[in-house]
Amino acid sequence: MRTQTGERPGACQLCHKSFAQARNLKRHMRSHTGRKPYKCQLCQKSFAEGGHLRTHMKTHTGEKPCKCQLCHKSFAERSKLKLHMRTHTGDKPYKCELCHKTFAQGDHLKTHARCHTGEKPYKCQLCQKSFTISGNLKKHTRTHTGEKPHKCKLCQKSFTLSGHLKTHMRTHTGEKPYKCQLCQKSFTLCGHLKTHMRTHTREKPYKCQLCHKSFTLSGHLKTHMITHTGEKPYKCQLCQKLFTRSGHLKYHMRSHTGEKPYKCQLCQKSFAVSCNLKQHTRTHTGERPNKCQLCHKLFAQGGSLNRHVRTHDGEKPYICVVCNKGFALIGNLRIHKRTHTTEKCNKPSAGSRSSAKRIQLQRGIQPQLLKMGSGSVATISQDAKLFLEKSFGWGLCGEMFDTETEFLEHCNGHRLSPPDDLFIALC
Repeated sequence: MRTQTGERPGACQLCHKSFAQARNLKRHMRSHTGRKPYKCQLCQKSFAEGGHLRTHMKTHTGEKPCKCQLCHKSFAERSKLKLHMRTHTGDKPYKCELCHKTFAQGDHLKTHARCHTGEKPYKCQLCQKSFTISGNLKKHTRTHTGEKPHKCKLCQKSFTLSGHLKTHMRTHTGEKPYKCQLCQKSFTLCGHLKTHMRTHTREKPYKCQLCHKSFTLSGHLKTHMITHTGEKPYKCQLCQKLFTRSGHLKYHMRSHTGEKPYKCQLCQKSFAVSCNLKQHTRTHTGERPNKCQLCHKLFAQGGSLNRHVRTHDGEKPYICVVCNKGFALIGNLRIHKRTHTTEKCNKPSAGSRSSAKRIQLQRGIQPQLLKMGSGSVATISQDAKLFLEKSFGWGLCGEMFDTETEFLEHCNGHRLSPPDDLFIALC
């Protein structure tokens, strides 16, 4: 009758909340006392209510009686199914009064409200760091304990977070559930797709506060900052050469050991770096996965696409620190820098072979040799000074390249067939 009359005779003496039935008040009091009289006999976990214990037991039995009629996903609790249905209906009944953002679950709104209040009620007892969500505190605590409770059944590797295990399993299954709607490329992680999309949008959200250069990834900005500080913390123990990144030191060590662990299955050519093998493979397949969204021109390498896009947007990211002149290509900046020094070089005119010396690439020649990016060598005379900053430089048009693959791809535009004929400017 009290449910019909609205009478609520039972009131909590601590928070003054009222209840129509005494048993409801009794259950409520446990939220103040912390008493949990219902204990699981399998894992000793305790609960304040018998219904919660019954629901928990399903985690041991694997029982999931509540099934979604739309996608056939199963749940242990009817309430979880109800929440899941909102992913199909799009229903978000909980609204933030401050920013009007809506949520499917009340708990999500409660957590969201803390971004307005700044409240972080969950504190680590070891380092005093605070968190807005209890789950984040639980995850954080594992950084102190070293606990990795989530184990891969296939390779026995353990992980701190269940999400990390889920992502790891894709290395076994090959699953790539995140697909780019523009180029159809697939990714293992949502974050990788998000980063990839910036190759289409040209978004570079990470900006250097010293030179205002922008980057697609935060890691790239971090690496760039070393160019300002000059820090090179990674040292080769054999030749004492210093590097800004550990990966660069790792690749460098292969120049001492001669290791080339990445082998082409088509021509058996080996490479020290995996990305070089990937680029090389495209010379066999003809694949050009990088497409310009403005003129639809295709490129084998992302770097080549980036350089090409600058012909559309006019971007000149390489700035001379002496005169602030900008350049679209880093090689052109290097050439320009020599105008500020005593070093001069006569650049060959476009299409002219008279001002450049033809160098036949040969293998195994012992006189003065120049190692090329592919392992080939070029013979040069003792009195000739070769202007070459990296592996491949100046062809007929005066452009410079960082890798052999970029050079070969560019030469296709001139209808040349390197490495039989390589034109390099001599100073």
